[in-house]
Amino acid sequence: MSMLPERVQHALRQRERANEVVVRIIQLAIVIMFSTLYSLAAKTGQAADFQPVPYVLAAYITLSLIGLLWSIKAELPSWSVYCSILFDFMLLYSLMISFHFQYEQPASFILKAPTLLYVFIFVALRALRLEWKYVAAAGITGAIGWALVVVYVTTNEPENTMITRSYVQYLTSNSILIGAEIDKVISILAVTGILTLVVNGSSNLLVTAITEQAAAKDFSRFFDKRVAHDIRSSQKVLEAGQGERRNTAVINIDIRGFSVMAANREPSQVMQLLSAYQGRVVPILQAHGAIIDKFMGDGIMATIGIDDDELPFSRKSIEAAEAVLLDSKKWPDEEPLLTDAGVLNIGIGIACGTVSFGAVGQGDRLEMTVIGSPVNTSAKLEKHNKVLESDCIISRKTWDNAIKEGYVAKLESQFMETVIDGIEGKKSIVVLKT
Repeated sequence: MSMLPERVQHALRQRERANEVVVRIIQLAIVIMFSTLYSLAAKTGQAADFQPVPYVLAAYITLSLIGLLWSIKAELPSWSVYCSILFDFMLLYSLMISFHFQYEQPASFILKAPTLLYVFIFVALRALRLEWKYVAAAGITGAIGWALVVVYVTTNEPENTMITRSYVQYLTSNSILIGAEIDKVISILAVTGILTLVVNGSSNLLVTAITEQAAAKDFSRFFDKRVAHDIRSSQKVLEAGQGERRNTAVINIDIRGFSVMAANREPSQVMQLLSAYQGRVVPILQAHGAIIDKFMGDGIMATIGIDDDELPFSRKSIEAAEAVLLDSKKWPDEEPLLTDAGVLNIGIGIACGTVSFGAVGQGDRLEMTVIGSPVNTSAKLEKHNKVLESDCIISRKTWDNAIKEGYVAKLESQFMETVIDGIEGKKSIVVLKT
């Protein structure tokens, strides 16, 4: 445990704590079942005046309740688990011996009781914690406890140990067959050994699974959640060069004058500024179905529809841009960090079309990305906002597709044809005005 990252240790402790609660609930259920069976069972034979069984059961119920409440409220220390194991077997064997006193039967009566089978239940219970040391402790305690019971039975009446070598006599009377009791001890230890090996292997698998789960969670922070899920659930090993054609809308967003602004600030202030800006923009994009492809300094590139062929990506992309622009008007009142830094103007470019989506890179360093004309067009439209002193430029193709998809404009729009740096000829565009 000490070699694992703290977050993994915490996850394992939480899992163990939950399992310990389950153990305590099962313990309580067992003792309640004991009590119910005892109360319903016919009391045959002549019972002694003093009946210890109810007191033993009451003590067992009390300790089980204390253990359950404790495990719910706090993480149990190891010593308390070992004490619980000791109490389990002390009370179990005390219950078995108490029947011998209550019904005034020979001590060998104890060895005939089927209650011994609960030893295996108590050993198996400790496997729920997925720590082999508790299984081993339970099994060893159970075996030693039974051996002590055998010693008590054979020495209770020195003048009449009732030991026999006849198997038939053992089965048909209260006689004691030492070999049979040794077999019981060996069975307890054998089951314990097998469970210990199984639990040790399962524990290693659990540690690996939780470690991978924590890594996957961290991994998801570097990818959009849907992309990360697709990668994790892929039936094939992800390799560079794999790709698919998808129809999508590409959105590029950038802060005006960020480079000059960042040059005059401390690195930590720049990172805080970016975090505040992205904290406003990214949730809006994702709410409209966008997948964040990458962060490029103050730039954000996102796609809509790349993971869903049925999504009206053109309409969604423009609606996302409108929502970002409208939200930016609230920044002076709600984001003092952005206002103080002068982040009041952003530029957005949107284009749609067919792109190639897949993995690029080499060896162990891969990146999921989109490549195609809409990516380049979107980036150039975003930069052209500086020329027009506008906030959002949309390709006419994207606008027309959005109208077909049921788009209803919330902002004023202006249609024009203009020359855009890096794009041959004149480009039909739509400018949103805020």
